[in-house]
Amino acid sequence: MPTLNDVLGLIMGGGRGSRLYPLTLVRSKPAVPIAGKYRLIDIPISNCINSGIYRIAVLTQFNSVSLHRHISQTYNFDAFHTGWVQILAAEQTLESADWYQGTADAVRKQLFEIGATRADYVLILAGDHLYRMDYAAMAAVHWEKGADITVAVQPVRAAEANRFGILKRNAEGKITDFIEKPKDPEKLLPFASRDDVERPYLGSMGIYLFNTSILFELLQAYPQYDDFGGDVIPHAIKTHKVFGFDFDDYWEDIGTIRSFYETNLKLTAADAPFDFYSPNSPIYTHARFLPCSIVENSDLKDVLLADGCRIQGAQIRHSVVGVRSQIGPGSLILDSVLMGADYYQADHRGRSLPIGIARNCHIEGAILDKNARIGEGVVIRPFPRGTDLEVQGCVVRDGIVIVPKDVEIPAGARIQP
Repeated sequence: MPTLNDVLGLIMGGGRGSRLYPLTLVRSKPAVPIAGKYRLIDIPISNCINSGIYRIAVLTQFNSVSLHRHISQTYNFDAFHTGWVQILAAEQTLESADWYQGTADAVRKQLFEIGATRADYVLILAGDHLYRMDYAAMAAVHWEKGADITVAVQPVRAAEANRFGILKRNAEGKITDFIEKPKDPEKLLPFASRDDVERPYLGSMGIYLFNTSILFELLQAYPQYDDFGGDVIPHAIKTHKVFGFDFDDYWEDIGTIRSFYETNLKLTAADAPFDFYSPNSPIYTHARFLPCSIVENSDLKDVLLADGCRIQGAQIRHSVVGVRSQIGPGSLILDSVLMGADYYQADHRGRSLPIGIARNCHIEGAILDKNARIGEGVVIRPFPRGTDLEVQGCVVRDGIVIVPKDVEIPAGARIQP
């Protein structure tokens, strides 16, 4: 019988991440911080480790320095462990001088390195989803069915179907047809695969388990296929044994500023849909060895508070407060995501303001990226949904005000509709 030692976890490091701009201004999508102290890449890597898959490669290309640094400083197995997490960066070779053109093309350009691992199976994962999955269960289904490819699928409502690749599955679990993000309800009707009025459809999660030989065969035979979801999987359904693996738990694609913002704020609730505290399947990240956070004479409610913060006489509601955050007296933080800081500073280092939020600020409906400097009395309020603009050094996306990394907002500034 095959074992999980025969599986290579292959994580897509993301392209330009334009829908998450300006959070991707100086970093790749999987390096974007989430939940105060983690990064998106921690999710698939932790899922692999918790599932017993210890050989993991991350394909990177765009703004990848911080992602490389995080992985190299975080995921180091000991000398008695056979596992590793390595980077497969885009590179020029004698065969190709191009960047990755899509998910399938990225894997195609790394077939030599994949073959060198001698893995019999390749598990392809996205680097920008929030979920917890036991990939061992998916592998067991793959082996039991004798599949060439297994696709992780989840139930989908008709109203959400236009966000997914929708798969048609027969009684044996074999996938027989595919439609990409259908807009026409009439074309969607024949794809109902579940006896569930609320969620009759199956959506692809972008998680694929390939027999390595099949992966090589498809990518080499069809060099024009650049993406798995749009090209490789629809073709393979007609020529190979492709099965679906059911997953009916929390899963969120952190693909837009709105989804990033709302997902973070959901984590502040006592009954949050995703639990970072699971004793059996923890989410790992970089160990920073920061001190406990200090909260002085402040009022906090529904707050996700990370390590190493200092909050002085502030009110914080329904917000994420990231590592090393500094919040001054009299400030009010509502419905906001503060990513915190990369370091503490003994002085301003030539800047007019220190890192953090000064006294008497009103920050509402905003995302403050790392090392933001907010002067005294600054007011930030959300804009109407759908608003996209740039104002006073900030970027507004879908009505959410984003203060980019290292940006300084002078005292008294008002950023509001």
